[in-house]
Amino acid sequence: MERFLALDMGAESGRGVVGTVDAQHETVSLEEVHRFPTGAIRLGNSLHWDLPRIVSEIGTIIGKASEEGKLTAIGTDTWGVDYGLLDRSGNLVGLPLHYRDRRHNIGQIERAYAKVSREAVFARSGLQTMPINTLFQLAAAAEHTPRLLDAADTLLMIPDLLHYYLTGTAQSEYTIATTSQMYDSVAGGWATELLEPLGIPARILPAVVKDGTPYGTLLAQFGVGEVPVVAPGGHDTACAVAAVPAEEGDGWAYLSSGTWSLLGVEVSKPILTAEAFAANVTNEGGVCGTIRLLKNIGGLWLVQESRRAYARLGSDRTYDQLTRLAGEAAPLAAFVDPDHPSLLAPDDMPKAIRERCIATGQTPPEGIGATIRCCLDSLALKYRYVLNQLEAITGRSIHTLHIVGGGSQNRLLNQIAADATGRRVLAGPVEATALGNVLLQARATGHLGTLADVRRFVRNSVRPEVYEPEAGETARFDAAYETFAAQVENI
Repeated sequence: MERFLALDMGAESGRGVVGTVDAQHETVSLEEVHRFPTGAIRLGNSLHWDLPRIVSEIGTIIGKASEEGKLTAIGTDTWGVDYGLLDRSGNLVGLPLHYRDRRHNIGQIERAYAKVSREAVFARSGLQTMPINTLFQLAAAAEHTPRLLDAADTLLMIPDLLHYYLTGTAQSEYTIATTSQMYDSVAGGWATELLEPLGIPARILPAVVKDGTPYGTLLAQFGVGEVPVVAPGGHDTACAVAAVPAEEGDGWAYLSSGTWSLLGVEVSKPILTAEAFAANVTNEGGVCGTIRLLKNIGGLWLVQESRRAYARLGSDRTYDQLTRLAGEAAPLAAFVDPDHPSLLAPDDMPKAIRERCIATGQTPPEGIGATIRCCLDSLALKYRYVLNQLEAITGRSIHTLHIVGGGSQNRLLNQIAADATGRRVLAGPVEATALGNVLLQARATGHLGTLADVRRFVRNSVRPEVYEPEAGETARFDAAYETFAAQVENI
């Protein structure tokens, strides 16, 4: 048996998970060894990631994971789009900004597209336009903090930056590089001609390597010996999608459900058609030569921020308690587009939801249960909207939706998703990102061969829960869908 350490860093928490791969029985088992909050910190008017804390906690994880035996390899995955800057001596140039920092949301898209066209950016990157994308973050940096870019020698996306602190090797892994909106999805390599008009220096971009590439061995300062460090797929969604327990065929879609809902299909090459451009879908690099054609949806962020707002008012409830209250509330009493700009980073999420309902001529939800139910119904309606777009773009018929990740534990949302979309839902594995990370490390070190092998090990190790659409409830969503779709298209 081989032991792999997955360093899985999320927007809310980071953790270390040891995966034991049993080649004889073709299974994998996981054990979480340490977890910590990764929440952002505010310094003055800026929102940053506490990178020193994250690196320190990773050291703790490695120590704990090594107590039970030697590790075969280590690999890191994180959220996309964010980055850190190193100077010529390898020192950090400022703390990495959080993608929800306000300067990334105030007119940056419009200013950037006035210098390089939206069509040109999509034709090269194939990416969905979102204000948080690295391209717009760097355009904002060129406007507001040009001296930081002048001082920088190397830009590293967050998983690459963490791998740098583990090994001293500075390079960018393919799946995370593609989240930047600066990678040429057709020709390969950085799309440098997009950068100059925005004042972004191409000289700071590192070499891009494929998923599975070694970064080197763990530095001696960690005190556990020379453990290989590999890139499993630096983007957490790339790892999660690798762990979708799908059989062969193309009649399925995946939904990586967490703070963000990433809903898509797996294709063999980027789809850059006029229909894809109009739908604002994204072509992100997947593992093993695949492309993840998907849409980023505002996800359980709506629920997370609502919970925080209620806690500030003295009504602190667990997610299970919130879901129970939502289950008791009337369905489809109100709904919002989860991706409306007003919901990206409001100071008070329930208030923002109420205001959006009023703006669209609806009676706003009153009370905690009704507000959370509004969040869940809205997400499910958006899933249906995006699935319809994906079917039109690819010409496929999608009959099964695999929901993986932490959000797959929400049984109410799973059933609502089945009802709203009229499709069978298979929920699980919950630990898709860690499973994918571990098994992709096993592939990188020669213990597994193909992506099909990875998914076979997942199917042998977990059993998804099945949710079938209920005809009466689907009819209810049918009646609401047209109004919802009009709301989305009128943004």
